[in-house]
Amino acid sequence: MIDCNLAPLFTVISPAIASMLILISHRHPNIREAWTIIATIVTFSFVISMAPKVLSGETVECVLFEMIPGVEFAFKVDAFGMIFAITSSSLWILVSLYSIGYMRSLNEHAQTRYYFCFAWAITSALGIAFSKNLITLFVFYEILTICTHPLVAHEESQEALAAGRKYLLYLMTSGCFLLAASLITYSISGTTDFNPRGILNSEVPEFFLQLLFICYLLGFMKAAYMPFHSWLPTAMIAPTPVSGLLHAVAVVKAGVFGIIRVICYVYGVELTYHLGLGLLLACFASFTVIVANLFAIGEDNLKRRLAYSTINQLSFIILGVSLLTPFAIMGGMMHITFHGYMKITLFLCAGAIAAITGKKLVSELAGVGKRMPITMVAFTIGAIGMSGLPPVAGFLGKWYICLGAVQATEFFNQASYLAFIFVVLTSSILDVVYLFPIVRTAFFTGSNENLEREETKKTIYLFMIIPLLITATFSIALFIFPNALLIFDLAEKAVEDVYGGWLR
Repeated sequence: MIDCNLAPLFTVISPAIASMLILISHRHPNIREAWTIIATIVTFSFVISMAPKVLSGETVECVLFEMIPGVEFAFKVDAFGMIFAITSSSLWILVSLYSIGYMRSLNEHAQTRYYFCFAWAITSALGIAFSKNLITLFVFYEILTICTHPLVAHEESQEALAAGRKYLLYLMTSGCFLLAASLITYSISGTTDFNPRGILNSEVPEFFLQLLFICYLLGFMKAAYMPFHSWLPTAMIAPTPVSGLLHAVAVVKAGVFGIIRVICYVYGVELTYHLGLGLLLACFASFTVIVANLFAIGEDNLKRRLAYSTINQLSFIILGVSLLTPFAIMGGMMHITFHGYMKITLFLCAGAIAAITGKKLVSELAGVGKRMPITMVAFTIGAIGMSGLPPVAGFLGKWYICLGAVQATEFFNQASYLAFIFVVLTSSILDVVYLFPIVRTAFFTGSNENLEREETKKTIYLFMIIPLLITATFSIALFIFPNALLIFDLAEKAVEDVYGGWLR
């Protein structure tokens, strides 16, 4: 017997149904891609329709069946899950439009497989976002790994196949740790359901809970923290829309999402602090934030440089949540969306440059700004945002996390938390160091001749240019109106749930 509000179920299965229609229409590219676009709009409509209920405190839940006593395969929509779902479903619309221009302009092979796997990746991301418990999350987490492997290895060259194998090695191993940690949690608590107060018993030996936390971190290796990060730059062999999927829409965000679920909904903020895990994780994340940026400075391949930027930003989100204060957690949650829009802007720009001019290295970009001004203006907006500068949304995420560090000195009576403000500022300076020279090279070096604007030369290119222009615009709009996609209200509601009321 199914006990449910059907909205989360329909939301999760919509991309899966579309994937079947994509396969059926493989001989008709226009129809195949029409199914993709229709599915993106329908899915986003389902997601956003649940937001008012969540914000009003209503329960949106769908229980499909019981897997083992006390563990159901079920969906439950909460404010934090909505943030991830809105991010992934809204960006799927724009990446799908972009994919049409990118895949057709390069005459890529296996396009049906590409769209099929992409749809299943979004199904997995939404399943993760709406999972009621750890076991349901684990199922979709593994599906995400499996369905994105063909995308990483899409090129089918030796390098791409090797990248695919490395991708599977890291992430399937990660899944083993996640399953083990989930089963141990079940044996301790008798449940794996997420709860804003946590589900683990503080009477369990502290050392055991600390080891279990490490097991969870290894289980969410998709977050690409160091030293388990190398699969992500290697995966840049994939087509650019796939890189956007990996970095902004689904895969790495699933890892960060899982870590936040564990901190806030499995351990709970109070137990995490009592075990000393918050400060330890904050130091660990700070190391990755700084070192990833140093790697980015020395990387000439544009997509790989952006990959190290992603590693930095993911650990920045983890840093915020590990401070365990309302402002910092709220900043980390909002930054999931802010980073998604900014980072996908940068990757879509990189893909457009590669598709239109064939240039993939930073050292080759002299004069590209004159040939592709719209693309490079969008790239500049993304670079400003990643550096935490106004008027782009990245500033808000960093601002709230800095406020959270100040708040931690009051909550925990430890001035040492102010050191994390220094980490944020140092990271932002390093972001400028490796991103702004790209802008300078593109606009202010090379020929001064009036070059023909290539980005609007062919109609098919507009399928790439328009989406990246929209994501860049949203990156600014989310700074001016942080509640444009209900992200601010949802983050505030999530923090209220975690703390039992807003703490100032």
